[in-house]
Amino acid sequence: MIAFVSGPVAALAPDSAVVEVGGIGMAVQCTPDTLSGLRIGQQTKLATSLVVREDSLTLYGFADDDERQTFELLQTASGVGPRLAQAMLAVHNPDALRRAVATADEKALTAVPGIGKKGAQKLLLELKDRLGAPLGTGGPAIGTAVTSGWRDQLHAALIGLGYATREADEAVTAVTPQAEAMESPQVGRLLKAALQTLNRTR
Repeated sequence: MIAFVSGPVAALAPDSAVVEVGGIGMAVQCTPDTLSGLRIGQQTKLATSLVVREDSLTLYGFADDDERQTFELLQTASGVGPRLAQAMLAVHNPDALRRAVATADEKALTAVPGIGKKGAQKLLLELKDRLGAPLGTGGPAIGTAVTSGWRDQLHAALIGLGYATREADEAVTAVTPQAEAMESPQVGRLLKAALQTLNRTR
């Protein structure tokens, strides 16, 4: 198993990064939140999980070991593959997921694309004794409100993903109505919306 990759970031895309390891470019699938912390040319170290299929080898990357472990534990539930597990971590950080399972919070799970009410109920039952208790010491979940500076954070994340300043400016403008409609702007959700806008215009 490839436990981590370490090296300069060679390229960034909306759902992946390429990290140069010993002269080889390793493509790593990442959540928007993980990608937002990467910059082309800068050194990074990502915890990784290798998913082996008959026709593919896919490397998933995470900001830390807790995210990777949660990613792997989520897949022990029936019907949860790597893509759905990654989608869950794109919406909630590991501690938020542990809290959702510990408190039987269906609403938190149905916020994840691809999980309906019945699926959430099933996951709550299956994951109850697997994820463990919330630690309460992690950073905010991706969906956690950011009360100030969302424009700067979103703009920096888009630049880090390789978009031009003009493109980042336009994307921030495009999602401003959505941000203003929120009680408190949530950078993770806004980043996803901005990426969708950019993909439509390219």
